[in-house]
Amino acid sequence: MNVVKTSFLIPTSIAVFLLLACFCVGQTPSNSQSAGTVLRLRVRVKVGDATRGLSRKRFFLIKGSLQQNKALVDEMLQRPFISRDCLYRALAASDRLINWLKENDCESVYCRELQPSDVEGPNAVPEFQTAMAAGEKEYGSRELARKWLTTNLPEELRDGFYKGHQLGIEGSIKQAEALSGVKVLSVMTDRNGTAYFTDLEPGTYTLSNIIPTELGATSLIWNCEVKVKQDDRAFEKPFLIMNRPEKNVKCVAVERPLPVCGR
Repeated sequence: MNVVKTSFLIPTSIAVFLLLACFCVGQTPSNSQSAGTVLRLRVRVKVGDATRGLSRKRFFLIKGSLQQNKALVDEMLQRPFISRDCLYRALAASDRLINWLKENDCESVYCRELQPSDVEGPNAVPEFQTAMAAGEKEYGSRELARKWLTTNLPEELRDGFYKGHQLGIEGSIKQAEALSGVKVLSVMTDRNGTAYFTDLEPGTYTLSNIIPTELGATSLIWNCEVKVKQDDRAFEKPFLIMNRPEKNVKCVAVERPLPVCGR
């Protein structure tokens, strides 16, 4: 009697084991297929005969085609744009501060490390000198005054331009996410103008910089339709965008002259 029970239990255990093994093997392919894909973005700009990568600029990936995002794109194109020069001139900033910001395409005073020549000597920025003097009086130390110099600048001179841009960006993102129900993704280009959107679901997207980028005497805004596919060669085939229609360029920016402004 005991022999009969044992001979019945062994095959049953093996069958259960095989069933579980098949189930696990059957689940493996679907997990590997769920991994997202990559979009390699390459941003180039041409000024005269020189071409370079557009560095330290943020781009956004919005779910949906250009047609689906038409209202959002139209709003971006119609939004009034205040250039860095116009904003700082309206704030009565000195030419030296404006030029200091221009040299590294800065949106705020935080984008560059202050050098001794910025606060001393014939090329010093007057606003920095004033903030330095206030800091010395407050901290009793020139070294501390230099380290905390930005805190003694008026807020609008410190980062007013940057904050104004952020408000425009946040408004567009909120509108885009309400329309699509999908989170807007963002990346910043490296010094060569390259950036990567990773872990993407295949589908159609709108690529945009939302707020125009200043380039010399013009502004550039990109709104491009991108079809993201499950493609293992994504790193080899960058999505190239420029301000000029050239070979392999997927999208050309809308380029407009910057407004002229005075004191």
